Amino acid sequence: MAAMNIRSLRTSPGARGLVCGTVVLLTFGLSSCTPKPAGPSPAAEAFVEAFAKKDIARAAKATDEPQDAQIALARTWQDLQAESMTASTGSARIDGDTAVVEYTYEWQLPKNRVWTYSGTLLMGRRNGDWTVRWTSADIHPKLSETQTMSLRATPAPRARVNEHSGSDVLVPGTVHRISIDASKTGNIVAVANSLAGALSRFDPTITAQSIVESATAAKGDYRVATLKQEDFDTVELVLSTMPGVTSHDEADLVSTDRSFAPDLISQVKKTIIDDVDGKAGWSVVTVNPDGVDTGVLTETKPQPSASFTISLDRPIQEAAQAAVNVSADQAMMVVIQPSTGAILAVAQNKAADRDGPVATTGLYPPGSTFKIITAAAAIDGGLATPDSSVPCPGRIEIGDRSIPNYNEFSLGTVPMATAFARSCNTSFAKLASEMAPNALNVAASELGIGPDYTVVGLPTDSGSVPPATELVQRTEDGFGQGKVVVSPFGMALAAATVARGSTPVPQLINGFDTKIEGDRPPIKPPMIDGLRDMMRLVVTSGTATRIADQGEIYGKTGEAEVEGGSHAWFVGYRGDIAFATLVVRGGSSDNAVAVTRDMFAALPDGY
Repeated sequence: MAAMNIRSLRTSPGARGLVCGTVVLLTFGLSSCTPKPAGPSPAAEAFVEAFAKKDIARAAKATDEPQDAQIALARTWQDLQAESMTASTGSARIDGDTAVVEYTYEWQLPKNRVWTYSGTLLMGRRNGDWTVRWTSADIHPKLSETQTMSLRATPAPRARVNEHSGSDVLVPGTVHRISIDASKTGNIVAVANSLAGALSRFDPTITAQSIVESATAAKGDYRVATLKQEDFDTVELVLSTMPGVTSHDEADLVSTDRSFAPDLISQVKKTIIDDVDGKAGWSVVTVNPDGVDTGVLTETKPQPSASFTISLDRPIQEAAQAAVNVSADQAMMVVIQPSTGAILAVAQNKAADRDGPVATTGLYPPGSTFKIITAAAAIDGGLATPDSSVPCPGRIEIGDRSIPNYNEFSLGTVPMATAFARSCNTSFAKLASEMAPNALNVAASELGIGPDYTVVGLPTDSGSVPPATELVQRTEDGFGQGKVVVSPFGMALAAATVARGSTPVPQLINGFDTKIEGDRPPIKPPMIDGLRDMMRLVVTSGTATRIADQGEIYGKTGEAEVEGGSHAWFVGYRGDIAFATLVVRGGSSDNAVAVTRDMFAALPDGY
């Protein structure tokens, strides 16, 4: 019977799927004969499963051209830089000994890129078994026999940085790192002298001595300088002749004008540099045997990062910088927009630069500009109004302190507004002596001085006004000569507060919030109204008449006595521009008024 059954199965057309030999039947019986699944789908599934698992050899054996298939499948994984792939088969269409089976591939490419597409496998049947008929379309439906496909990255354009009025201050570009390897120079001293001679025009701190000391201490390359493209172009030839000196180019943000707030722009660049690249695009392309891209199979466009905007206003910054540059003494100016808190300018001359970012962090006695705070405290505490009569003798004794006016001028008894406009030390010393110990501290914080401001991209210190329980200290604080210290940034913020009616939040880079630590109590309208009236008198009939021709300016002058001279101050506002100007040991406050006037005179119409 067994033999008859075997003959029957061998001659029966329906038995073609059985793979059962005589020996097998005799050993295990008919139940051990397992039929292969019918149709082309199982063979197609075996191929795509092996391809997805990166089992290239097994996938290739599932085709009728294993050698060609193995080369193409392996190269596909390599050129796509694929991390993984999932694959599935769909419906099958059979036509005699041929069939078409649908497939879907989903590639996981680097950096979370996903590429999904569908195609069809051409199947053939030979001796009753289905197999994949190899073509490049088994990898991608649009891939020809002579093509491969490869992943391409498309860098996103770097963001730009523009200033308040719209012009660029930082743009994508190329910089060149200039390095030296002392072990390759032959004579490090000679090369260092030549290198310093070539580079010191771009950075005066570069000297032959500094190069020798740093390069010999370093193992391998020591970076000497980083040059913009146009600077590098002028020295490229001479650098190429120096043994041990190399240059490497790299993408960067470069300044459009090295004279435009260079230190501040450098700080801005450090702050935003990690956020300027945007999201790179990518594509998969077809490549011919010569390595030339011939088509695009899929493409995702790059997503550039949005441009950054900083609050510095070019015309104001340039006018302020030109104004402070005239002074031989350390001179600086901070300009703030009262309505928004935008920092419009931070300017300081080279003499000031030697001490760092002093316009925003340097703390100095404010002299008579502090009478803004003392007058505010007097109005807030009910001690006086601008119309209240106050004594202005040439000298006054309070405790063991004898306080004079400048050249001991005397006005007699006058309204507080007049004492403010003429800057009577004696009047405001007397008012301060009658205040509570924390009155000046509270008034200063109401005007923005004292809290800590974390302005992204800009180091700041607004100042310090400690409570004064001791009478003489409080008296001296009242006219800015005690323990109170402020920065030009802090005084510009106080002036902006008077202009606005509330303290603005200072900001440099749009979209980066400023954090504030410390109380900023709300301001009562009578205080603001009184201060505005008095600050206007300073310009129309007081100590700042020099600037009266520059529009409706409100201000307060000050001279702060220090060892070796006195600081010259002028703070105030015009329209939506608040300012604080300081000339260190500049003598008369008129010198600070003159610097400020130069700034306003240089502004374009409409400012």
